[in-house]
Order: sequence, then structure tokens, then C-alpha cells
Amino acid sequence: MNRVRNLQGPALVLSLLSLLWIIVILGLLALKPSALSVGTITTILQFSTILALVSLGQGMVILAGGAGIDLSVGGTVSLSAVLGMLVLKAGLSPFFLPFVCIGTGTALGAFNGVLVMKLRILPLIATLGTFFVYSGVALSLTGGSAQSGVPDWLLWWGRGVLAGIPVPFLTIAVPAFALAGIVLAWTSWGRWVYAMGFNERSARLVGVPVDRARLILYSLSGTLAGAAALFSLAWLGSGRPNIGQNLELESLTAAMLGGIAIFGGRGGVGGVFAAVMLLVTLKTGLLQLNVNTVWQVGIVGALLIFVLLADRFSQSWR
Repeated sequence: MNRVRNLQGPALVLSLLSLLWIIVILGLLALKPSALSVGTITTILQFSTILALVSLGQGMVILAGGAGIDLSVGGTVSLSAVLGMLVLKAGLSPFFLPFVCIGTGTALGAFNGVLVMKLRILPLIATLGTFFVYSGVALSLTGGSAQSGVPDWLLWWGRGVLAGIPVPFLTIAVPAFALAGIVLAWTSWGRWVYAMGFNERSARLVGVPVDRARLILYSLSGTLAGAAALFSLAWLGSGRPNIGQNLELESLTAAMLGGIAIFGGRGGVGGVFAAVMLLVTLKTGLLQLNVNTVWQVGIVGALLIFVLLADRFSQSWR
């Protein structure tokens, strides 16, 4: 009991999320024992790959403070996937498809950074606007229809499974979080991110290039969204203009639930990873129990409100 009381920061977040995850698993086993098969676990990890990549970018942007947020992530994923398939159909070599998806995501993220850092538009407004633009362009380019024709070698990677674990989860999601954790914990750049979120004025006074760092973070968020778009092509076999639907809400919830403070300067990527696993397990369990998807979105929204209230109260207590 004393160990639990002494937990704080990332360790406390991870412990609470692990406890919640166990409760969800036990509840699902009690209500429908057949739900947790190897196939279900593989599906959870496949869905987690998309949300994890997007949530990592979202979390890094929020962590740097400055009211940073990226509500365009869903639109970035959709547009990156669609443009990748359209360029492929136009005659581009399939070898360049990953570069098109990731490059498009990076460019869209950098555009968000320019709006926020150069034109000084409030991040909430800027990224909400680009979300509608990116999503609208993806729909208009395709007429709302999926774009097929993903090369076989990409399907082999996207649908590959190793001991029940999807290959993309092992080759993209896990390395991305590991690298982000190392950068934040052991490099000067990582300390800059925390300093910017904790006290931007002080960070500027000691010479931290705040504007340039935030521009890089928005670009990085776009890069990770582009990687999520590439995985969606490899897994689903088509570019879907609505693949990014609700990702902005879910990634924001994962970042907040994972312990990242809404005003930045506090939190870590380990908690975000755990929160993603909890959210996807919860949604998959509700799907197994035939709960309507509308209720699933409502539950995610309720979780977001709960986390924001908890963060507000914890600040008052401190």
C-alpha cells in the first residue's frame, strides 16, 4: 500500500491505466468469455497502430504548451491515404507510395505549424479549420469512394502477423514510442519541449528556439499521421477518405488520459501508449457486445471530459 501511495507522475498514470485495462478485460470476460480470442487481440493491436501513431504526434504537440493542439490529424490521415492512392493510379512507381503518404502528412503538419507560429492563429482554430479542409479535399477528390490498388508487397507487410502481433505494430508503433521516449528523457531537445510547456517565457529567455521547435512538432505530428495513413492502406487494401474519422477526438483523449497536461509541460509518451491500448480494448469490447458505435463515440467523449476535470482538480489540490 505504501508503494501505491508513493507513486507519482508517469508511474502513477501507468499504474492507474493498467488497473483500468485489467478491469475492462475482466468485465469483457465476464460478459462474453469468447470475445478475447487471439484474433481479437490481433485486431486490437491493428487498430491500436493507427491511433497510437496519431496520439503520439498529438501528445508531443500538447506537451510543448502554448495552447498547442492538432485537431487536423484525422483529416491528415484521410488526405494522405487518398493522395497516395491517386498518385499511384496516375502512374507513380509503387516503390514511392510510402514516401508520398509520409511526405504528404509532413507537409500538411508543417502547414499547421506555419498557421500557428508564423501567422499567430490560435492552434485550436487553425487546426480545426485545416481538419475540415483536409477532410473535404479527401472526399471531393474521391467522391467518397475507396481507392483500391494497393501493391501486394505493402499488403504483405500491413497484414503480416508474428505470434499474434501485427508486424506494423512491431515495426512502426513500438519503435516510434521508444524513440520519442528516449528523445524526451535523454536529449536536450526533449528538455526543451518540457521547458516550453512548463514556462514558455522562461524557455525563450534561456535561448530555447520555441517557434522553430513547435513548427517541427506540428510537422512531426503530420509525419506520424502520414505513417498511420500508410498503414491503413497496407491493412485495409484501399485508400478511404473517411479513415481518419473521430481520430482527433480519440487521439486527444489518449493524450489526456495518458497523463499529458492540457497546458503542456507534464506527462510522457508511455502513458499515451497505455491509454491507446485501453481505449482500443474498450471500443473493441463494446463492439463485441454489440454496442452501437454512436455510444462508443459518446463514451470516448465522456472519458475526455472526465480526464480534463480530473486534471483541473489535481491542479487545485497541488
